[in-house]
Amino acid sequence: MRLDSVDISILTELQERGRLTNAELAERVGLSASACHRRVKALEQAGVIDRYVAILSEKALGRGITVYVQVTLDNQKRETLVAFEGAVEDVPEVMECYLMSGEADYLIRVLVRDANDYERVHREVLSGLPGVARLHSSFSIRRVFSRTAMPVPDTVDVPEEV
Repeated sequence: MRLDSVDISILTELQERGRLTNAELAERVGLSASACHRRVKALEQAGVIDRYVAILSEKALGRGITVYVQVTLDNQKRETLVAFEGAVEDVPEVMECYLMSGEADYLIRVLVRDANDYERVHREVLSGLPGVARLHSSFSIRRVFSRTAMPVPDTVDVPEEV
């Protein structure tokens, strides 16, 4: 699928205002409602639009502390990586997990209420995950900014399998 300027406009609008009705979106991008609906469905089916979400306030929900944790495993065997990834995905405080190059094997982002809550998560959960040899934690002092909208290039060919 090759994205054109209308697709790019649709993606830009949806990233900024995800609750637009189809009629509102169509008006903003200069299409009829039915043509806009077809375009959005095609973008969803191609995997360009991954999912729709509401972005909640971490602080409003009592999760005001972000901790970045570098995780080093005791080995790099496939079964160890698979076991760790399966287990860490089940930890509700872990918001993101990345397999890394470099010194640490994984980088995870953890949301907690406070330092005592992180101590509990560290002691009772993270240190007991499969294969964990070492955890290195860094507390975020303050979020300077956060983006949810990614830049959409002027043209892009979307691979068949996204």
